[in-house]
Parts: sequence; C-alpha cells; structure tokens
Amino acid sequence: MEPGFSIADCSSVAMEGDSTAAASSSSVTIEEWNGSSSSKLSKTAVLTANHSSLSLHRSSNRFNEVRGRILDAFVPEGFPSSVTPDYVTFQVWDSLQGLSTYIRCMLSTQALLSAIGVGEKSATVIGATFQWFLRDLTGMLGGVLFTFYQGSNLDSNAKMWRLVADFMNDLGMLMDLVSPLFPSAFALILCLGSLSRSFTGVASGATKAALTQHFSLENNAADISAKEGSQETVATMVGMMVGMLLAHVTMGNPFTIWLCFLSLTVFHMYANYRAVRCLSLFTLNNERSSILLQHFMETGQVLSPQQVSQMEHVLPVWIFCWSSNRVKPLHKHIHLGVRVSSLKHPEMMNFLGAAGSHYKKEKYLLLERGGAIGVVMHKESMAADILQSFIHALVMASLMDKRKSNSLHAESHLWMAKYYAVFIKKLQLLGWKTERLLSPSVVWRAHWVHSPLDGKLN
Repeated sequence: MEPGFSIADCSSVAMEGDSTAAASSSSVTIEEWNGSSSSKLSKTAVLTANHSSLSLHRSSNRFNEVRGRILDAFVPEGFPSSVTPDYVTFQVWDSLQGLSTYIRCMLSTQALLSAIGVGEKSATVIGATFQWFLRDLTGMLGGVLFTFYQGSNLDSNAKMWRLVADFMNDLGMLMDLVSPLFPSAFALILCLGSLSRSFTGVASGATKAALTQHFSLENNAADISAKEGSQETVATMVGMMVGMLLAHVTMGNPFTIWLCFLSLTVFHMYANYRAVRCLSLFTLNNERSSILLQHFMETGQVLSPQQVSQMEHVLPVWIFCWSSNRVKPLHKHIHLGVRVSSLKHPEMMNFLGAAGSHYKKEKYLLLERGGAIGVVMHKESMAADILQSFIHALVMASLMDKRKSNSLHAESHLWMAKYYAVFIKKLQLLGWKTERLLSPSVVWRAHWVHSPLDGKLN
C-alpha cells in the first residue's frame, strides 16, 4: 500500500464510482421557461438526457417566440401585472390621437413652408431663417412663462392639463394652416402658433411624468416610459407616411385640406377625452378629496378610484362655470395657504382668537372668509399636515350652511377627532395614496406661539 492512501480512501472512491454509475444510468430532465415575470412564464422546451441519448422537445413554435420578442419592445416588462388595469385602454386612445396629430402636422407644415416661401424664387434663405428663428424664440419664452405661472398646478390636475395641452397643440397647428391666408400678419400668426405649442410641450411633459408614475406598479417607471417611446415612434412613422400621402393628394385643393384637418382634429380631441376619462388615479387632489369626503360624510363609506374617476371633471373648470346658477364644488370654497398679512382687521382678530383656542396642537389654522374657508399653514407643517388641514377645511365648509358661525370650529374639530383617522384608514384599504395632497405649492406660511400665562398669541 502506498504511503498516504488508506482503506477508508478506497471505500470513498468505490462509493463515488457507484454514484457515478447510478447517475449515468438514470435520466435527467430540464425544462426551459420564458417570460419577463415569474407569474407569466411559458414552457418553451424540454431537454431529456440519459447515458445513451439526448433529446430536445420544443413546446412553442418559432412564430410565437418572434411575436413575444416584438411585443417585449412595446410593452413594459412583466406586462400586464406590472402596470395598472387602465394602462392598455389609455395607450390605445393615446396612440390613436398621436396618429391623427402626425397626419395633421404634415398638412400644417406644408402650409407653413409655403407661407415662408419654400419653392419660390423670390424667397431668400436669410428671410426664411429669421422667421423660423423668431418662431422658435417665441416658443421658448412662452414655455418659460407658462412654467412660471402654472408649473406647480400641473401635477395636481394631470387629467385636465393633458386635455388642455392637446387643445393648445391643435390651436397651434390651426394657426400654421391659416398663416398663408394672411400674408401681412404672417409673422404674428407664426409666433402665436409657436406660443400655443410651447404650452403643449410643458404641460404634456409634466402630465406624462405623473401618469407614468401612476401606471407603475413595480417601480418600473423608466421601463414604461421607454416602451411608450417605442409606441410613439411607430405611431409617428405611420402618421408621417399617411400624412405625406394625404398632403400629396390634397395639394392645391384647399377645401379637401380643411375638411381632412378639421375631421382629424375632432377625432383627436375625442380620443384624448376618452384616454383621460379611462384613467383611475390613486392620488388625492383637491377635487378627488372633496368627492371622497362628501360621500363619506353622507354614507360612512369610501369610493374606489374607479368610482371617483367617473365623477371628477376632466375638462377645464371654467367650462362648468358658465351658468351663474351652478353651485360651486366644495373644494372651490377652500383657499389653501392664505397670506396672514392679507387678512382684514376682523379676520386678523378671528385668526388670533382661533390660534389661541382651537388650534393649539395642529400645524394649521382655519378661518372663515366671506363664505369660504382660508387655511393658514404653520411654518413647520409637513405634507401630512397639509392633507389634514384641507380635509378639515372641507368638513368646515360642508357644515357652514348647517351650523352657526361661532360653532363651526367646535363642530369641525369634533368630527375630525371622531372620524378623520377612520376616513384615512378606509382610503388606504381601497388603494388611495394618503401620503400627500396634490395641490399647488403652499408658499405662504405663518408661525404662532402660545403664551403659557394666558394662552394668547405672543
């Protein structure tokens, strides 16, 4: 026996040999599965091997594999479980409205280039360049101004601003189409059209980000955005080809051009309306909070996001205010983030009294102002405080017609102490996001201190 080699080692080698022999005499089966989500896997092949043979059986044909690869380029990973149920309906209508936009864009661009002088010997390059530069400059300035005045309001009213953005885009293309009819005012019409489209760029980009976050169920917002880009690319290519064909067919026939343009514009706005109407957002803004609270105060139950989506307005609010007899929605009675220095003397006295008696623990303060409820936010208030203050203001507004003014604070505080926690809990159980209120930024705040001696404001 050689040094370093024992009987135990021989037994081990023998056992290994037997195991290898046993393994070689048995068969091994390996299954191949395909899918981007663990809940949506499909078997594609089965591999069976033994000591004498090897077999491979494919479970799916090549066509299904290619179709799956193509589909993966246009839908998010893990679809449909990785997105909200309203994703497909929204994307179908959104693609249709985008297709109509690109077709009309060819018609309006053709008219715009004709007005600039493309194809005419009398037109100069420097003249056309200056007009195009003036158009782009006006659009850039308009985008900055629009962001300054409405930037903080886009996230809270994503549905409405989505419609407004596309309406402004339609208006811009209409001005491009009209521009050849008024040569003397061409530069003005050109700039107005660019200004209108600049509003579209800002509003559309902001609302797109908000809606992408809404669709995301598995922190896949980037993937959803990328796949939406693929969908838009296909719609753009199809729209460009159809648009070029339509521009060629309708060339020199103004009546046909206007008929096609107006028909596509009507369809475009209808598709946009259907797209935003199908959305069921889970976030709380002013109107959705008002709808939810009023229903809860009447029935004790909370509506689902799908139910609220059918009740909220998606068109601009001023459309519903044409009639003077129409009652304002409850949230329209709330002024969030009131500036203390803007209060009148009687309101200031009420403010001081309320701060010293009713609002010692809250990081906000409510006061009645001519039939409306003003909300003064504390300097140290957080997102949860803003949501609570708005709900409290809604409660006070709903009690305003039923209670005397001097009992509004007491009644609303009693309701908040008894029902607010229950209300928030029921919202969370139905999937509502209660971390914050989507509203315009609160830029005015206040700080009040209670004296330990007499409880009055220092």
